[in-house]
Amino acid sequence: MVIMHSGRERAFFLLLIAPAVVVVMVLTVFPVFSVASNSLFDFDYIAGTRELVGFDNYRSILSDRQFLQSIGNTAIFVALAVLLETGVGFAIALLLYKPFRGSRIVSLTAMAPMMLSTMVVSATWRTMFHFDIGVLNSLLERFGLSPVRWLIDPDIALFSIVLVDVWQWTPFAFIILSAALRTLPPEYLEAARIDGSGTLGLLRHIIVPLMASHLLTVAMLRTIDTFRLFSKVYALTGGGPGNATETISYFIYREAFSYFNLGRAGAASMVAFILIAVVALIYIPRLLRENAV
Repeated sequence: MVIMHSGRERAFFLLLIAPAVVVVMVLTVFPVFSVASNSLFDFDYIAGTRELVGFDNYRSILSDRQFLQSIGNTAIFVALAVLLETGVGFAIALLLYKPFRGSRIVSLTAMAPMMLSTMVVSATWRTMFHFDIGVLNSLLERFGLSPVRWLIDPDIALFSIVLVDVWQWTPFAFIILSAALRTLPPEYLEAARIDGSGTLGLLRHIIVPLMASHLLTVAMLRTIDTFRLFSKVYALTGGGPGNATETISYFIYREAFSYFNLGRAGAASMVAFILIAVVALIYIPRLLRENAV
């Protein structure tokens, strides 16, 4: 049955959504075009002028070794953090799937880290990572191991930040995947057990396929969030040692607010925008296919 809408109803509907459309345009579309415009200019703050330089800023950053390193650092961080957070969150959800005495307390405890401010988390872990008085090195020394230069060794610093992010945001994956597990049809699991499937077989052939869309959703959300990593780098290492932990977001911040190179910062922002759009285009079709099954 086709319902015909009158012109007044359509106008009323458009009137209802107009404020939301305006807000989206002002808060998202306009800033993107503004940054894209700035990326084509070279700004002189002393003279108060700007000069159109076209794509020179893009050529400048794409030939800048520090910017290319920031892309590599971001890619490593995103890959490790998303994989660990999704995997560990799924494992915890499976462990807590069957209720037991105290399971609610354990679940609430597991969710606690994501409730904390990122700066509070970073300050706490910075103290724990301290080479001389940090609790982590104290534990290592008790077991007869050498202390680790968690935040001052270029080969380790980035992985230390990954550890902090995994600790804080694994609960996010746990919450979503735990809720999804409880929506699985119990008859599928019972039928698999009757057919003789063991725990691994049940996990591989029943649970993971049914959970695929939820796993992809968690991975996509965490990918988008970790790609714009800034706060932890700012609080823990300041992009150092050297540029070992500098991410794209921190590179943009440094160019814009330390060196006042708004043109280069705008160009770097547009490159980051394109990269995250490509990642989203990889995730979304797969997610739509999983939901269509």
